[in-house]
Amino acid sequence: MNHAFEKMKMLVGMDVDDEESAVENDSNSFAFIDDFNRQCTLTTKQRLYGFAICFSVGIFCTLLSLLVFFNPIKFGITFTFGNLLSLGSTAFLIGPKRQVTMMLDPARIYATAIYLVHNKLLTLLALILEFGALIWYSLSYIPFARSMVSKIMLACFDTEF
Repeated sequence: MNHAFEKMKMLVGMDVDDEESAVENDSNSFAFIDDFNRQCTLTTKQRLYGFAICFSVGIFCTLLSLLVFFNPIKFGITFTFGNLLSLGSTAFLIGPKRQVTMMLDPARIYATAIYLVHNKLLTLLALILEFGALIWYSLSYIPFARSMVSKIMLACFDTEF
């Protein structure tokens, strides 16, 4: 239990690894984001509230875009805004710099790739895939959430009696 709590503290940015600070000293490409991370000192509760609010509003805007699916301008604006809010919500949990680097992590690269793929002919299918990828991506930042959801889904859809 203590290990899980320490992992959660690390994920929300309460502990800074020595390796991460060494990488920060080597690279100036994230200087603006580094300054932004240092200025944002939110408590764990504030981070979770920020994540929940941004994620909820983002999902709402994305679902709202389905109502104007056949009006390309309105759909594009609401869909893009909803996606940016939903994707940006995880920055509350770990910070923007770490989020960008972790998006390319082998455990999340498939969800990131599916989320970023757009096709005009298959927009509706891409929307469904993006929702799934967004949920799976967001669950990857909560310890044991993906394994819990996997077990629940297996229990719900298990056809063997």
